[in-house]
Amino acid sequence: MMLPRTPSFRLDGRRALVTGAGRGIGVALAAALADAGADVVLVSRTVGEVEAAAEAIRATGAHATAAILDVGDAAAVAAFFDGEKPFDILVNNAGTNRPKPMQAVEPDDYDAVMGLNVRAAFFVSQACVRRMIGGGVRGALIHIGSQMGHVGGPNRSLYCASKWALEGMSKAFALDLATFGIRSNTIAPTFIETPMTKPFFEDAAFRASVLDRIKLGRLGTVEDLMGAVVYLASDAATLVTGTSLIVDGGWTAD
Repeated sequence: MMLPRTPSFRLDGRRALVTGAGRGIGVALAAALADAGADVVLVSRTVGEVEAAAEAIRATGAHATAAILDVGDAAAVAAFFDGEKPFDILVNNAGTNRPKPMQAVEPDDYDAVMGLNVRAAFFVSQACVRRMIGGGVRGALIHIGSQMGHVGGPNRSLYCASKWALEGMSKAFALDLATFGIRSNTIAPTFIETPMTKPFFEDAAFRASVLDRIKLGRLGTVEDLMGAVVYLASDAATLVTGTSLIVDGGWTAD
């Protein structure tokens, strides 16, 4: 009897780009892809952190380089991809949040959040995809969304708007790109404890309100997302497109 073989989760020989890769979730996702064998390019607007992250990955024996790119500058994005060989994997991780009640949101808040979380993700994807198609690459787009792209939340009107938009955008990408063998999916985490978010959880009432909604009873860690990104990038997910992998400890199941 011939047993079916489990598809490989290895990414050897593939090139991956991770945006917003200087800290937190971005570093973890880049490290996970590199550990699976991908040659990873980490990009950020500033040189210090992203260079240090790439060096730390290389110290493990994996392959990583750093590049400076403002993903909000569409012309710079286009020029960057024109100067690169096609990538096999894109992780749209760069993002921001300005939590406040909807009645307090100002136009500059809107432009900042929607500009980075939606507009930049769109045009980074577009530039990457054009090179994929030109090179005949059957690639994977992975967008880092949020559980807030599936539910609402107080003081999160802008963030929810951007992450719901990202979900719809990814589904439409999946339909446009299916004939080229290019997949588009999102990862939708719950609250992840990172150096940037840690100060928020020093507010005992806020921490308790979050943990009350996460049914598994703990905050997320960056490690919780590392397997998810490798899966969606790998041959194990070749029939997975236009969907969202929700990593929320049961928040949206309620």
